[in-house]
Amino acid sequence: MEEKEVNEKIKISKVKIINENGEKLIGKPKGTYITIDVKKLKIATEEELEEAANVLAEQLKELINIHVDSMADVLVVGLGNEYITPDSLGPKVIANIEITRHVIKYLPQYVEEGTRPISAISPGVLGTTGIETLEILEGIVDKVKPKLLIVIDALASRSIERISSTVQLSDTGIVPGAGVRKYKKRIKHKYSRCTSNCTRNTYGS
Repeated sequence: MEEKEVNEKIKISKVKIINENGEKLIGKPKGTYITIDVKKLKIATEEELEEAANVLAEQLKELINIHVDSMADVLVVGLGNEYITPDSLGPKVIANIEITRHVIKYLPQYVEEGTRPISAISPGVLGTTGIETLEILEGIVDKVKPKLLIVIDALASRSIERISSTVQLSDTGIVPGAGVRKYKKRIKHKYSRCTSNCTRNTYGS
């Protein structure tokens, strides 16, 4: 475990589970878990918001670079129901992401060199689509074949202090609905590094 105070308002905590003993002790799968706590984010100034965003970007970039190279295709998935405020984080993030995959493919002359192909989807929820999120993503991943999924969801917390002030990152996947005890299959992206006949699929475990 590592802890770092960026300043008096931003704190980063990292936990790395590296073996089965760690899994049993903490009760989570092997991987890296990062928590960014930002005090008084709800009343932060523009400068403070930008600083918090930069800290989040740095941590996310480090986590991504562990698994894929800088030009690998990434699919961003925004989970949740856009019509219910506590569950609308995922769709709202998707609406503010710069999508580049189609521009790189069809209008490459307008794209800066080194731009990563980014695609995004907000698959909705079972109650409005009648389709499990995992089923939707399996079809998209099979067709688009991204090298990495970034899945965004709202965080349920027992502590009111964490509302609008905590961001958690991990590379172990996500279980939609786990925060409200609606347990479903874990979403994660399995891939093998190879030069031909690569297998990439989203699956539940």
